[in-house]
Amino acid sequence: MLNQLRKINAYRKQFLSLLVGVPSYEVYVQHMESHHPGEPVKSRKEFFCEAQEARYNAKGGKVSRCC
Repeated sequence: MLNQLRKINAYRKQFLSLLVGVPSYEVYVQHMESHHPGEPVKSRKEFFCEAQEARYNAKGGKVSRCC
């Protein structure tokens, strides 16, 4: 039962992240480990900031568009 709740929670988090346009950090880490071993892996914060900048085209911390 506890494993099922964990699985449901993981799917819920993935769904919400995709809904707002944030890629999965876990998928990124798996990709880097399997396809680019030895290269540095960004921290969760660096990954999130880069994803936000790419999505919203932020310049100097300011959002330049809304959609």
